[in-house]
Amino acid sequence: MVSIASLWLPILLSAVFIFFASFLVHMVLPFHRGDFRGVPKEDEVMAALRGFGIPPGDYMVPRAGGPQGMKDPKFIEKHRLGPVIVMTVFPPGPLTMGPQLAQWFGFCLLVGLFSACIAAPALPPGSSYLHVFHLVDSVAFAGYALALLQNSIWYRRSWGSTLRHAADGLLYGLLTAGTFGWLWPR
Repeated sequence: MVSIASLWLPILLSAVFIFFASFLVHMVLPFHRGDFRGVPKEDEVMAALRGFGIPPGDYMVPRAGGPQGMKDPKFIEKHRLGPVIVMTVFPPGPLTMGPQLAQWFGFCLLVGLFSACIAAPALPPGSSYLHVFHLVDSVAFAGYALALLQNSIWYRRSWGSTLRHAADGLLYGLLTAGTFGWLWPR
């Protein structure tokens, strides 16, 4: 059996590789530029919403508040008239990504750790590159991509955007698997 501690290097390196690959995918390539559309009359919409002082958080409009509220004729009418909105409000101020980048790197480490936790007891030292690759890719892809599908199912996020992010997850899974296969203990 392979110890998880012996897999520290592929866990760390796969996180580094994915961190830089995600930079390329999101900042250099045009792949994700269409994930979000602008609203009509953006300046007017922003000015109107600014007046409400909505604190940062996740919101749904209209909001039923529970199963009983979904039967309320007032809620039904609001939903019928629209707009129906699911939104996340960020704090105002300068655009800084440091905390999100740190969390993203931590998440990449976490997916690598889970990949190691599943592969280490399943594959002995000296396992072939392809055996390691197959198992680790399956775990890493699941970690990076599968949970995204529920955003399109429940919150009607664009399937195109979700599938582009799932494609990112496939790339990240392949990078994780390749790193583990390359550095698997012999």
